[in-house]
This record gives sequence, structure tokens and C-alpha cells, in this order.
Amino acid sequence: MSIQETNPDLTFADFGFAEPITRAITEQGYIKPTPIQAQSMPHVLQGSDVMGAAQTGTGKTAAFVLPILQNILPFASNSASPARHPIRALVLTPTRELADQVADNAFKYAKFTDIRTAVVFGGVDMAPQTAQLRSGVELLIATPGRLLDHITQKTANLSQVQFLILDEADRMLDMGFLPDLQRIISLIPAQRQTLLFSATFSPEIKKLAQSYLRNPVTVEVARNNAAADTVRQIVHMVPSERKKDAVVKVLNARIQQGLSRQAIVFTNSRIGCSKLASALERSGIKAGAIHGDKSQIERMQILDAFKKGVVDVLVATDVAARGLDIADMPCVINHELPFNAEDYVHRIGRTGRAGAQGDAIALVDSSEEKLLLDIEKLMNRKLTRMPVPDPAGGPAADPFFYMPYQAKAAKDAKDTVSATDSPALSEVPPKNAGIKSAPRPVGALLGGFKKK
Repeated sequence: MSIQETNPDLTFADFGFAEPITRAITEQGYIKPTPIQAQSMPHVLQGSDVMGAAQTGTGKTAAFVLPILQNILPFASNSASPARHPIRALVLTPTRELADQVADNAFKYAKFTDIRTAVVFGGVDMAPQTAQLRSGVELLIATPGRLLDHITQKTANLSQVQFLILDEADRMLDMGFLPDLQRIISLIPAQRQTLLFSATFSPEIKKLAQSYLRNPVTVEVARNNAAADTVRQIVHMVPSERKKDAVVKVLNARIQQGLSRQAIVFTNSRIGCSKLASALERSGIKAGAIHGDKSQIERMQILDAFKKGVVDVLVATDVAARGLDIADMPCVINHELPFNAEDYVHRIGRTGRAGAQGDAIALVDSSEEKLLLDIEKLMNRKLTRMPVPDPAGGPAADPFFYMPYQAKAAKDAKDTVSATDSPALSEVPPKNAGIKSAPRPVGALLGGFKKK
């Protein structure tokens, strides 16, 4: 069964959430659900298994967390006894960053309830996580490896799990988690509700769904493998040895036009990530690197500095391609194209989120043209190729110096390229494109839980 229509007049009040959850929704400023939320939540509330596909930044987390909280709310207890707080809902995610992001939202949505929420992932001390699990948790968000560690130590018991959610399941398969998933699922009662949410549905994902979901409702609210329409994409053909200078030019061009210098720059290797961050620092750009060789504490510190504006540019490997939800992220730059075309969609999904506009810029060497063609084939669109902007020349000297480098005021003063010439780049960034948002609380990054 596939659901693809949404009532435009639908609001969160129409779902019948309990007062404590409704109060949390109101506190977050939510009024109308996104399409993935509007189409999937009624089925989750009714107890159906669901396969949900939507591009990143469209609200998948709330689409499963809110109805799951509603479903387990009758079991909530203010008792101090751990026996009254068994794990009833389990959310599995592929990365630490995504686990933390899901948990941060879950803490907010469960704020006014007695539901205990916890997050566990690797890279940090297990002791605090163990203490919290032993005190009792109803909603657990976890990465597969660390969850299995707790299961082995008998600090996590899945025998009373009624709801299983696989978030970004395609990424979990890409990262080789299938054996871990199979082991975890074998420990969960067969009589359960299973939800599978992802940005893309590959044949492997459909096979996984056939194995573990029962007559699922399929909800697809976006074109397969599509980026959000709010993301303006452009390609600069740049020799590999000149890419660092190109990144500097792009960032300087944006700041010169009144846009934010804040950006996430993606690389393919850990060494390349560190080298690029250091090179940007030497060029006078405040940059930090995040990759798999960094400890979890280091990654948390760099992310916190980036969110606070202490660091302007976050250079990252695909460890940050999913799970980072930074409000009003203005720009993503692909210093190198990913080897997997689907990873490109997830990378640029860090910008243009929740209806905001964003820019996605790819620096492509001639050796990467095959990767570029694969991306265009996947997205079923031709990406605009333009020369790297010349900040020294300015908009008057350089006819290609235009969106996504030109702020609204500059565009109103001199339209160098018409919307007809470049429809994909004709939109104007929001007025607050250069304003940094308030930093998101770090949440329980060490694996804690919040109740109030």
C-alpha cells in the first residue's frame, strides 16, 4: 500500500496527541506537519508497519518519534523502580551523530511526560550509559555496535520491546551492519510494530523490509534520490591541485556578497579532511575537522564550536553526511565527489532543510566526471557547470559571479544572469541567510537520558 497525498489543512492538533506531547509540539513551534509526517503518523498511531521514504531535512525523526511516544505513553510511570521502565521502543541508527540528533529531538518531545529516553553509542565511556540503562528506559536510541555491547554485558534487555525503528536503514546496510541488525532483531519479540525510515529505498532495503516488516504501508513523499527543491546546486570544474584555493574563493565570494561564510565541506578521506582544515586555517578561515579518527569527545567539541560560530567551516568525511541537523545551514561544498552517488544526496541534504534555502557547490576534477554523471543519472537532472567565482573581480567584472554567491541586495541591484538562463539558481536566499542560529544544546552526548 502506497500513500502519496496530503491534506494541506492538516495540523498537529488533528492527530489527537495527548496533552503532554501536544504541549511539547507547541513549545517547538510546530503547527503543520511536513508531508512525511502527515502521511506516515496516522499509520504509526494505528499500529501499522511503515516504510517511509523522504529526502533529508523533511522531518522523518518527528514522523516516528511523536507517534511512538503517544503509543507508549499509557505505560509511562513515575515510579523509581527500574522494573517499571523496561525498553519498549528501540530506534537504531547507523552513526553516533544521527543517534544524538534523534535523541535530542526525542528528549524535547518527551519533556512533559514520564517516559524515560536514553541514547547509547560508541566512542565514549560505557559506565554512564550502563547506569542509566539499569535505572530504566522506555525509549532507547542506539547504534548497533554499542547496543550489542550492552546486550553482552546484560545491561540492555530487549524482551519487552514493542516498537522497532530502523532510521537511515540504507546507510546501516552500506556500513555493514546487517549481521548486527539480524542479531538485535532476533532478540526482539516477533509481535511488534516495525518502522523503516530512510532517504532512499534500494533493492537491499526492500529485501530487508520483506524480512522484518509485516504488510507495511509505504509512504514516499519525494522523488526517489532527489535533493530538496530548496537546494541550489552548482558545479565548478577545478583541477585537484587547485581545489583548496577554490574553496577559499567560494567562501570569500559568499562573504563579500553579504552571505554567511559558514559551510560544511565534505572530503572522502580522513587524511584529506585534516589537511584541508589545516590549509583553510592557514588561509585565515576558522575551520575544524571531523572524521572517524577523531574521538567522540573531539567530535562533540568541534561540532559545538561550529554551532556557536567559533568555527566557520566544518570539514568532514561522510561521518557527517547524515544526522547533522544545523538550523539554517547556508552552504555545503563537496571538495571531492563521493564514490557513491546516493551519498551526494545525503551530503547536500545538510542544507536547504525544513523549507529553508541552501547552496550546494561541487568542485569536480576531470577524473571525477564519471562520478558526476552517476550523480546526475541518479537525480535525473543535469547540474549547472560554471567557473569558480573571482572575488577580486566582483559581479561587474565577472559575468558568472551570481547566485549562489550573490545576496538579495546585490541581485536587486544587478541581475547578471536571468532566471530563464539558470532556473535552478534563480531563487533568492532568505533575508537571514547570513545570520547564525542559536546553538543547539549538546543534549545527552555522553549517553544520558532526560525526563524533564
